[in-house]
Amino acid sequence: MCTYLTEKLPVEGSGKGAAGWFGLTEATVYVDHPQHIDFLNPGEGPAARVALELTADSARALAAAIESALSSAPPGLA
Repeated sequence: MCTYLTEKLPVEGSGKGAAGWFGLTEATVYVDHPQHIDFLNPGEGPAARVALELTADSARALAAAIESALSSAPPGLA
């Protein structure tokens, strides 16, 4: 069953696509089909997108690893 539960948030960063690196301005997280996590820059068209499809367990582990890494970073680095 598709719920299309979606969270969107502004982000700052970079992604690498077929044409090289581009700035990221937005992230979209889907709970189910069609994609799970998209990082994109809508202003640069559909090619400025990096998509991830993760299991729920992998997504939770990734979120925990990001939190752990940022918490462990020296002051001012993260």
